[in-house]
Amino acid sequence: MITDIDEKNIKQVYKTSIIQQTAYWSEVKKLQGLTSKAFNFKTRQRDLFVDCMDNSYFIGDLLVIIQSIDKNHCIAYVPYGPEVEPSEECQGFFLEQLSEGLRDFLPNNCIMIRYDLSWESLWAKSEIFYAPDGTWLGAPDYGIQEMRLNINTENWRLKKANTNILPSNTIFLDLKRNDDWLLSTMKPKTRYNIRLSSKKGVEVHLLGLESLGIWYKLYSETAIRNNFVLHDISYFEAILSTKANDTLSPADVYLLIAQIDNKPLAAMFLVISAQRATYLYGASSSENRNYMATYSLQWQAMLLAKEKGCTEYDFFGVSPQADPAHPMYGLHRFKTGFGGTIYHRMGCWDYPLDEIKYKYYASTEFRNQSYHLV
Repeated sequence: MITDIDEKNIKQVYKTSIIQQTAYWSEVKKLQGLTSKAFNFKTRQRDLFVDCMDNSYFIGDLLVIIQSIDKNHCIAYVPYGPEVEPSEECQGFFLEQLSEGLRDFLPNNCIMIRYDLSWESLWAKSEIFYAPDGTWLGAPDYGIQEMRLNINTENWRLKKANTNILPSNTIFLDLKRNDDWLLSTMKPKTRYNIRLSSKKGVEVHLLGLESLGIWYKLYSETAIRNNFVLHDISYFEAILSTKANDTLSPADVYLLIAQIDNKPLAAMFLVISAQRATYLYGASSSENRNYMATYSLQWQAMLLAKEKGCTEYDFFGVSPQADPAHPMYGLHRFKTGFGGTIYHRMGCWDYPLDEIKYKYYASTEFRNQSYHLV
């Protein structure tokens, strides 16, 4: 299936709407102390898509991040990649062949490849996994998932990871529509809060790296309030300062601040790659919440994305259902108010390169697993 794999310069990573598969993201990770590799792969169209009779070759690429798990071992992590999404019947074999092709290019101490797949969940495409009210019931247990993805593989080696790193559920909003249409498809309370925030005098401004401290104060407050892991300010400095303009896949990053009388109330990072705008990180103050600043912030971010030529807005992370027990339920309730379509991804899948060491790592990870918000 995979006829050729070649390592290439990170700067030559193809332009894509998936920011985690860009040269920009590689530069961010480099500033955070991680190394990346980039690869081209070549395969026939007919081997990717069922009922396709096209004998021409598809050439794609992927970004791989090398992450140390201890002083002697590492894993190869593929964030939201590969981008090309084969037909359901071809997916497992494609990943298997790709993994075996990548093996020789990875460090000798690499115990596995972890694909954080952005592909739509196979179980989100079937009506039997939805309740009568349209609520997605979620994927079945891991054993059934693994059986389905491995069905056409040679080695039956793909494993569902014990944890997802990037959000596996999101909302995509169509920005090709006009402003009135976007407002009309929002929930009434969301639309009301946007207007209320404007009437109360909330203003949204674009700030630069010199204002990162304003963001970080709001972010720290949000992390404490919601009990999630606090990143160092240098993490966000890397996000905001990196551009990768000398590459094929740069990104534009904006820090938006909503404030009243120069008092910061909410802030967010908006990243634009190709024609997609992604709401990557958000934070808000515990005070003056009656100003509904987060609603103004999102609306202005959407308008900015449209101004920059984006056709799609990615809310980047919600709970799979409106479940109050889920740690991302609050985000689900907030983000679904703006409209759009919920999209369920496949999440993380592992291809062990060293079966014994992988089993040990997986069992350790299972005992220590936590919910990732990044």
